[in-house]
Amino acid sequence: MAIQGRAVRTRDALVRAAAAEFDEAGYEGARLSRISELADVSMGALTFHFPAKAALADAVQEEGLAITKALVERLSKGCAPGLDAVIALSVGLVRLLEEDPVVRSSVRLAGERPGGAGRWVDIWLPAVRDHLWPQCEGARSAGIEEVRQAVTDMVVYLLTGAASQVRAGLGVSAGASRSAGERLERIWRLVVAGVVAGVVVEQA
Repeated sequence: MAIQGRAVRTRDALVRAAAAEFDEAGYEGARLSRISELADVSMGALTFHFPAKAALADAVQEEGLAITKALVERLSKGCAPGLDAVIALSVGLVRLLEEDPVVRSSVRLAGERPGGAGRWVDIWLPAVRDHLWPQCEGARSAGIEEVRQAVTDMVVYLLTGAASQVRAGLGVSAGASRSAGERLERIWRLVVAGVVAGVVVEQA
C-alpha cells in the first residue's frame, strides 16, 4: 500500500512538473530532463510512468479538463439559468486560467496538439448553452434565439481572448491593478445592459 501511495505521489508530481514546463515552453520546446528536474524524480521513474512526452501531455490535458469540469459543475449547481449564471461561469473560468498552471497548460496543449486528449472549450461550452437556451423553450421568435446565439458566441470570444491575455502575461496590464478575471467582470458590466436590451427589443 505504501509503495502504491508513493507511485501515485510520483505520478502527480510529474504531471504538475510537466504542466509547468508545457505552460512555459510549449509541447515542442518542453524537455523531459527539465520535467524530471522540476519533479525531483529520476528519468527512469519518469519513463516508467510516462514512456513518451505525448503520454505526459495527455495526462496534463486530462487533469486540466477534469479540474475545469469540476469548476463548471460546482458553479452550475443550484444556479438558475440565465445571463448571471453565464457571467459567473466565464469569470470563474478566467480566474482558473490565472491560478492553475495545469489548466493553462492543458489549454495551450490543446492548441498545439489537435489530436490530443481534448479541448478546453468542449468542457464549458455546453454549460453556457444550457444556461441560455432553456429560456427559449416555447419561444417562436427567431430573433430571441439569435440573441442567445450571439451571447454564446460572445462568451467564446471573451474566454478565448482572456486565455490569450493570460498566456501573454497581460492578465494585469502595465500600471493596472485588475486581474484578467476582474477585467472580464468590467467588460460584462459594460455589455450586459445591451444584451438585456436586445432581448427586450426582440420580445416587443
